Amino acid sequence: MLEKLMTSQSEFTITEMMNLLSEENNSDSVKEMMKKTCLQSSSKNIQKKGMEYLYMNGFTNELEVLIEKNLESDNPSNRLWGLLYQIMVDQQLWKDNPHETLQRLQNYTTQYSTNEPELLFLMEVIKEDAYQRLAQYDRVGNLMVTYQQYFSNIEERIIVSYFKIRVYRINIIYHLMRNELIMARKYAYRSLNMIDSKSIHACIHTHLGLSYTFDTYEKGMYHLNKALEISKEQNNTRLIHILENKNIPFLSSHFNEVDNVTTTDIGEQAHMELAKGNKSKAIELLENLPQKTAFQLYYLGKAKEDRGLLLQSYTSFIEKRSDYFFSRLPINAIREL
Repeated sequence: MLEKLMTSQSEFTITEMMNLLSEENNSDSVKEMMKKTCLQSSSKNIQKKGMEYLYMNGFTNELEVLIEKNLESDNPSNRLWGLLYQIMVDQQLWKDNPHETLQRLQNYTTQYSTNEPELLFLMEVIKEDAYQRLAQYDRVGNLMVTYQQYFSNIEERIIVSYFKIRVYRINIIYHLMRNELIMARKYAYRSLNMIDSKSIHACIHTHLGLSYTFDTYEKGMYHLNKALEISKEQNNTRLIHILENKNIPFLSSHFNEVDNVTTTDIGEQAHMELAKGNKSKAIELLENLPQKTAFQLYYLGKAKEDRGLLLQSYTSFIEKRSDYFFSRLPINAIREL
């Protein structure tokens, strides 16, 4: 079966391949066979679309091999697909900062033109991901209302399915930052049920965990610990670092549950001292920071019981981040003064 699927004469689409393999194999076997087929198929179409399969299922090393194959292809379309997925991989691994990603994308669109709906859609995804990483949440969400114009021109069902998950992930951030928690969680659980991808599940559990900041410690920590467990299985060192040094200490300190919690992040160290009642130590740590984030201004304002600093934090959350969710932190602190 695999040999037949890998020939250049094969007329199977990646969707048909997935369906055929799923008929007689369990999900883990299907993943391995799909991975092998995507890497070894001589079909130009499979070489292009296979990158999306590998990307969405967290096969980063295999994806980089397939990207190289596409970049070396004699087919111009394959080379364009390869260039775009290279940008996405570098973005995912933080090899570029978001400004560099946007510049590379601008260079891409200046040098090349394409009318392939998959590529046009992915360019918009890259932009929205970059804006999210810059905490420019006011610029996130455009794709939520425009994606159908791309989907209506894409024939591959599995590609549309994966692209929908990408849109849902944007929805999670969009609604969370607007303090629309029911909608954010709806898209989060929908995504979890749509794909069995550990890398995606880890990210979604992270968002879900933070969504419980103003609800319950237990539910929030359940999701953050789940994200950490998956990240360790996947050896996702970046997400492990964020969870261990930022997200888990943040939620723990917020709920005054800091026993056995440590962090290398100065701001979160101050937050932990605040949770322990050591206001002077928290102030000492924070005042040494040259440029303070909205969160750090909130910690300092709370430690000093300073309404002006808390208002400054609120303004930073709203004006710099368009973040109506975490802006509740300084507002709640002001009410407690």
